[in-house]
Amino acid sequence: MKTTLRTYKVREIVDGFVYSELEGKGLFGLSGKLTIQPEYQRNYIYADGKRDVAVIDSLLKGYPLGLFYFNDTTEDQSEVLDGQQRITSVGRFITGKFAIVDENGYHQVFSSLTPDKRTKIMESELLVYHCNGEENEIKEWFKTINIAGIPLNEQELRNAIYSGPFVTLAKAEFSNSFNHSIQKWVTFVKGNVKRQDYLATALSWVAQSKGQEIEGYMSAHRFDDNINELKTYFNTVIDWVSGVFRSKPPEMCGLEWGRLYETYHQQSYDPSKVENTVERLYGDDYVRKRSGIFEYILGGETDTRLLEVRVFDDATKKAVYQQQTADAKSKGTSNCPYCVMGHDASRNKIWDIKDMDADHVTAWSKGGTTNINNCQVLCKTHNRAKGNR
Repeated sequence: MKTTLRTYKVREIVDGFVYSELEGKGLFGLSGKLTIQPEYQRNYIYADGKRDVAVIDSLLKGYPLGLFYFNDTTEDQSEVLDGQQRITSVGRFITGKFAIVDENGYHQVFSSLTPDKRTKIMESELLVYHCNGEENEIKEWFKTINIAGIPLNEQELRNAIYSGPFVTLAKAEFSNSFNHSIQKWVTFVKGNVKRQDYLATALSWVAQSKGQEIEGYMSAHRFDDNINELKTYFNTVIDWVSGVFRSKPPEMCGLEWGRLYETYHQQSYDPSKVENTVERLYGDDYVRKRSGIFEYILGGETDTRLLEVRVFDDATKKAVYQQQTADAKSKGTSNCPYCVMGHDASRNKIWDIKDMDADHVTAWSKGGTTNINNCQVLCKTHNRAKGNR
């Protein structure tokens, strides 16, 4: 891959700057010859009143903004390989999209700055490497040089590697903060829409349903001219969850709903009963892991490990062990009540406390409490076999 170092004035870079508030629609400069936001780039994330302002402050103080990298796609067309966030911040400020605070504490947009300050910004020099090479070389270098600012996350890297019409359409749907469907999705999907977290979730669900990794799915669909399957599957999962669970507590967000859909969607659930069960479990002080409530209900309320139900403390276990062991020795039987009922040598075995587990006499799921009056100790083998009985 060949590189050429050039120096540009800011005014040249932002000449013809076009900015769309709708993410993923592309940004342009150099009189239309520069694509500032190629489809494989992340969306603009500097609009926080800190990072974008810092870029302008740097220019006014004469600080360099660092190196920029452009990929020459044709003889007279280029795209930003690295530096999109900085260039976009400058362009947005010059076109009046945000203000900075001057040395006197006043908010100033570009047009309200003194002429010398406007000139200083526009005449600032930017060092740009122009790169020429094969697509795979450009994409690989894109990953390598992405060391300034906020590193790319995994999905942003995937978007770069598998760029094409599928990624463009997928980003327009799942990485667009103006998509009103996000108001529904946010209940179940965790993350930042601009950092591709919603897209990553949608891809992971559909890929998992086909026994694939995200990379395999994106590679197979890279040149598709639609995202019908991705969009339909994602919405099917969301609609299924919404139908089963009427209440939407915060612990639902970020669960593996794609996996849960594949495992349980063919089963029938009564939303009214489900809602009552959720409410009951949320009010149960013994339930320590509320995020496990939903899979616990979907699975038929059998796997209490999902709830991390409060267990007996060591003091209770020791007291019960001592009492059971004393009683067993006086009778010449095992100190495990289940071993006593057997027909092997264990009927008379006295187990050490380290080889026994504290267990509910009446299972928690059947109304048993976690106190000493409902505690027994069993050998580990029988306790594991007992399960939820």
